[in-house]
Amino acid sequence: MHFFQRLQEASTRNNSLLCIGLDPEPKRLPDWCLDFADPVLAYNRHIIDLTSDLVCAFKPNAAFYESLGGHGWSTLYDTIIYAHQAGVPVILDAKRGDIGSSAVNYACAAFERMGADAITVNPYMGWDAVEPFVRYAERGVFVLCLTSNAGAQDFQMLDGNGRPLYERVAEQCAGWNERGNVGLVAGATYPDELCCIRRLAPDQWILLPGVGAQGGNLDLALENALRSDGSGVVVNASRAVYYADDPREAAMHLRDQIEAARARKRDETARDRRQTRRATNDPNKVSLALALHDLQAIQFGNFTLQSGVQSPIYVDLRLLVSNPQGLGLAAAEYGKILADLIFDRLAAIPYAGLPLGTAVALQTRTPLIYPRKEAKEYGTRRAIEGWYHPGETVVVLDDLISSGSSKVTAIKPLVDAGLHVKEVVVLIDRESGGREELAAQNITVHSVYKLRDLLDILVQHERITHEQRTAVDSFLAEQTS
Repeated sequence: MHFFQRLQEASTRNNSLLCIGLDPEPKRLPDWCLDFADPVLAYNRHIIDLTSDLVCAFKPNAAFYESLGGHGWSTLYDTIIYAHQAGVPVILDAKRGDIGSSAVNYACAAFERMGADAITVNPYMGWDAVEPFVRYAERGVFVLCLTSNAGAQDFQMLDGNGRPLYERVAEQCAGWNERGNVGLVAGATYPDELCCIRRLAPDQWILLPGVGAQGGNLDLALENALRSDGSGVVVNASRAVYYADDPREAAMHLRDQIEAARARKRDETARDRRQTRRATNDPNKVSLALALHDLQAIQFGNFTLQSGVQSPIYVDLRLLVSNPQGLGLAAAEYGKILADLIFDRLAAIPYAGLPLGTAVALQTRTPLIYPRKEAKEYGTRRAIEGWYHPGETVVVLDDLISSGSSKVTAIKPLVDAGLHVKEVVVLIDRESGGREELAAQNITVHSVYKLRDLLDILVQHERITHEQRTAVDSFLAEQTS
């Protein structure tokens, strides 16, 4: 059976993505181990007995066994055999990185002599250093992509023709995965970068070190590294379990934390799919999306955004004022969202939000106010136009949301005036972090479309190509990585 099939089988059987590192230091072993001829092997067997039903893999680090001298290799070999008897695959953490006959013999030693199911390798010397391991099609190869140590920044994040080196490695490994036996090593200590790695390697397994003693944020790392099916990650924990007072309890705690993160990922995926189905099957939303495209409110090319970032897509919803039917469709969709919210009045953000806000106010018969971009220097000198009372709750309307910073600035005059802002409704969420930025301030963003859902409609109705959709996908992933 292929390694990743065995890994998935163990993961499914034990309901776990936890991998325990078997990294022995003889001086730290409990005294009872000294009664055995091979104390390290005795303790490894003890850990395997305690946790084999809680893990998807074990990962001995070759260095700890090499340091034991000649008998260390026998200890490692016997440990691998014992793990196999427990039905758990073994990843040999050796980080091999040589070429030619050296690499061939390293691969032979790991797979044919030691019986490891997978190995970690260093790609620094290129395909020559990886291919001798990959040719063992039934075994797994985890290529170092972005390691969990602080020194990873010395080389792995260096610019490589406009992109960090670790991205190039992830991209290259996707091409090396023709046999389906190549995975990546990416540390939990770099959760933001994991999002980019997952985009570049959407289906490959990621070995995730850095949890526990290295301080990686497990929940955030899993949120970004898990595949949409809630799998595809092997979470390694070594010292946190191996030397715990109660290794089984420590393993159970980690396994349960991982499973909770997987459940959240599956729920998020299911919600996104339901929202996409609703968007792509709703006749009004389809009509509005096509109207936006025909109005050239959605354009493709090379555009400089307000932030200075170069984007392959530009959304100009100000053009809706020239299409009364489209404006009416948009107002109706805003109204559907507002029907489930509790508030006193609406607040539209100038300038693009004003015509939308007016249309929504007319359709829903709801009072509307708006904060000025600059206070009047004459007359009433109002910062907010329209009647309101401090203490009221307002729902803020705008055309779209990108990073969220402009919304924070626009909302401030409303809050300063004593109004409560808990909800923002937009036509399009550009999926560039704005929803999350406002959520951190306890403000919920509702959108008629997420940008990807809107593009799905345009692809289905042959208004844009799959290539244009993919270009935007890549851009969005880079913006949020």
